[in-house]
Amino acid sequence: PAEGGEGEGKALSLLEAARSRYESLQISDDVFGESGQDSSGNPFYSTSADSRSSSAASSEDEDEPTTSSISSSSAAEDEEERGGWTQTLRDTPPPRFEDTSGPTRKMPPSSSAMDFFQLFVPDNVLKNMVVQTNMYAKKYQERFGSDGAWAEVTLTEMKAFLGYMISTSIYHCESVLSIWSSGFYSNKSIALVMSQSRFEKILKYFHVVAFRSSQTTHGLYKIQPFLDSLQYGFDSAFRPSQTQVLHEPLIDEDPVFIATCTERELRKRKKRKFSLWVRQCSSTGFISQIYVHLKEGGGADGLDTLKNKPQLHSMVAKSLCRNAAGKNYIIFTGPSITSLPLFEEFEKQEIYCCGLLSSRKSDCTGLPLSMLNNSDVPQARGQYRIKMKGNMSLICWYNKGPFRFLTNAYSPVQQGVIIKRKSGEIPCPLAVEAFAAHLSYICKYDDKYSKYFISHKPNKTWQQVFWFAISIAINNAYIVYKMSEAYHVKRYSRAQFGERLIKELLGLEDASPSH
Repeated sequence: PAEGGEGEGKALSLLEAARSRYESLQISDDVFGESGQDSSGNPFYSTSADSRSSSAASSEDEDEPTTSSISSSSAAEDEEERGGWTQTLRDTPPPRFEDTSGPTRKMPPSSSAMDFFQLFVPDNVLKNMVVQTNMYAKKYQERFGSDGAWAEVTLTEMKAFLGYMISTSIYHCESVLSIWSSGFYSNKSIALVMSQSRFEKILKYFHVVAFRSSQTTHGLYKIQPFLDSLQYGFDSAFRPSQTQVLHEPLIDEDPVFIATCTERELRKRKKRKFSLWVRQCSSTGFISQIYVHLKEGGGADGLDTLKNKPQLHSMVAKSLCRNAAGKNYIIFTGPSITSLPLFEEFEKQEIYCCGLLSSRKSDCTGLPLSMLNNSDVPQARGQYRIKMKGNMSLICWYNKGPFRFLTNAYSPVQQGVIIKRKSGEIPCPLAVEAFAAHLSYICKYDDKYSKYFISHKPNKTWQQVFWFAISIAINNAYIVYKMSEAYHVKRYSRAQFGERLIKELLGLEDASPSH
């Protein structure tokens, strides 16, 4: 459209560049080594400005001492052997997985987008939001004076309110209020459902939990019941595959919005006060578990814990896997989570792991020093060294530089390959191939998944978390839809599914229950 002008063209080209960055990731040098001797350029480990310093494997590892500067004598080798690490490798069977994966219930072919969304956000949850919002509005007015323009919100209005917020993810408008404007992001087809003034009143008083109880100390008490309900929905509606990933999803704003913001607007944006981690099924993209870490506060998960990154990330991993014990899942982790003590603790719970290591970013307790330092002799691509302790393998594999992996999920004697576009295959242990495959999938998947991120950015942390959680619920709803008979009837794309859901929430499409 002509209204967009040069600024919009610039914004779109920036967006396309960002997208192509993710789409170009292949099981090749794009994953391992193109950006230097480590994976600092890989978005899977550097998903946001907040996470780069803590979870990215860094090319700073190049500055580490080489093996020539530490003892590589037989005495050092003997010490490592006494610690249980040996160069004698043995084949280990992969963890057996006999569970069925996928949706747990059969949805009728006539199921609507709303039916899938309400697997995770049912009417009883929305009705509670209605009650809590009206309670908050009443108490607010008792304290600050009557609001003659206020009328109690209804369930129909609450659904429309959610629909308007969700529309910012599908139609890519920075402000939800743009819907009622006359500008480029206006949307007359949905603006008539509710007036802007009514929407603003609901936004002013909107609450999930209106008041703190005397027993509540958790910083997210205003949405914890909602997060608990959402988790119940995830657990009951879907069983993930054996391979899963722990990571921070891409929750930065769309590059289009960044490109069109003025410097003043960017300065006014407040830095997020939380990080959001997920356990995600690597074969479907379904997010099975959410963990929110508040970056402020004096509690066990506050600033004091943040100062000790390995303990923080270990705590995150344990929380994300609290429902995973006894199922022989294989969990892929980035450098900030990968550690021998954590993997050994998980193995006792029948949770197996495959993680990328960084001697600067990972907790390297109990690992042999000879495997953690870079050689002063250049190594050829595809060469690797492995040491083993029990079922645990520590792999140092070379591409453009050394990459280190810790795993008890893949046999160290089984071979794999990394496919290069220009010069064929690079040999590698099976664990490296498996890690590259799942890494590549998640990187590509995150770009699709970001289509559902709601653009509304409130100042309140609990509201920010709430809208991210709603975005994840829509993402999961689409995945369940794609695996249902209903998909074969209409075959909605992600964007079409989102548009349909918005119309159903706004009452513009028939969304009568079909089950």
